Amino acid sequence: MARGPLTRPAPTRPPPTRPAPTRPPLRVLVVDHTAEPGGAELALLRLCRELVTTADDLEVRALLLSDGPLVDRLEAVGVPVDVLAVARDVVTASRYGLSGGGALRRLRGVARTQVALWRALRRADIDVVHTTSLKAHLLATVPALAARRRVVWYAHDRVAPDYLPWPAVLLVRAVGRLPRAVIANSRATAATLGRAAVVAYPGLDPDQAIAPSLPVPPRAGAPVVGIVGRVSPTKGQLELVRAAPRVLERHPGARFRVVGGPMFGAADHLARVRAEAERLGVAERFAWPGTVPDTRAELDAMAVCVHASPVPEPFGQVVVEALARGVPVVATDAGGVPEIVGRGPHALGALVPPGDVAALADAIVAVLDDLPAAARRADRARRVVAERFGVAGTARVVSAAWRDAARRGRRRRP
Repeated sequence: MARGPLTRPAPTRPPPTRPAPTRPPLRVLVVDHTAEPGGAELALLRLCRELVTTADDLEVRALLLSDGPLVDRLEAVGVPVDVLAVARDVVTASRYGLSGGGALRRLRGVARTQVALWRALRRADIDVVHTTSLKAHLLATVPALAARRRVVWYAHDRVAPDYLPWPAVLLVRAVGRLPRAVIANSRATAATLGRAAVVAYPGLDPDQAIAPSLPVPPRAGAPVVGIVGRVSPTKGQLELVRAAPRVLERHPGARFRVVGGPMFGAADHLARVRAEAERLGVAERFAWPGTVPDTRAELDAMAVCVHASPVPEPFGQVVVEALARGVPVVATDAGGVPEIVGRGPHALGALVPPGDVAALADAIVAVLDDLPAAARRADRARRVVAERFGVAGTARVVSAAWRDAARRGRRRRP
């Protein structure tokens, strides 16, 4: 049976204890189109866990437009979740599917989804609607405003033609004028939105990092070159495969791991990547563990973590995650990644031009040529990351945006 909108009972597992509120809490409903644990959704999970345990003046609920693993994971940290059943082709559409011709083909499903959202939001006792994915922004903003709710976006996508099709760029920028506030996951993302935005980097939980006071465990055996993230044309798995022959010329004992699986209809791309490894004669050097629930063990085994996105990434969470584990990083010099890594003699990792397979291979070889030097730089990097990218800082910025959005015209409590 489908879970009804905003009527699902609170989780049986008690939420973490927090101080009793001294005033009525600000009630926030987070809306996401998917319940699959992508980068934005994992960032949401960490954010909610932090807010539930530290903010006594907030009450956070979630409304998802599909069912999946994120439901139970949010409820486990004390966030009640409702699932609103909507047209599947609307939820699973690619970034090309909700703009231009794709939108026209799905117009009926989009309209029904927005009507269902309006009804659910009108009934909900909430102050702020927080959308956290591109589809959620487009689907929920107008219904939320029609239901007289304040809207806050957390933008995890660059709204630029090198990342989205032009019709989507125009549509998102037009709708993006409507929210009361917009949060961006990097300065690079904020610069593409066409309006003012506050930056809140997706922060890490303390247990995702190796504490600066502890040594990084030694990595034994053949060097492992890894890439972590959902398999997609924008994530760089194909570029790593194409760089592998050049790496193996210098370090024939190297091994490669592609950690992550396809989402949002990218299964064909995974087949293409694996076929390319076969064509280049490097398939036996690659392992494909797929999606793993916890990437820490995978990262800890890597001699170098590669971020090879051929288009500018909005942020690059895996870069932060790897650096927090003391893993040397080779990443593309575009989008939000340079905000993490930096440039020049104090850079936390190596940066290469996006899509430049030869430069990617040479940077990986440079790390493997001098692993002790790379390890020293990575050790310094994890100390910097621990200070700059903690989830507590993210929670402060996001909750401040919610409070500011609700400050004017807040609904009276009965």
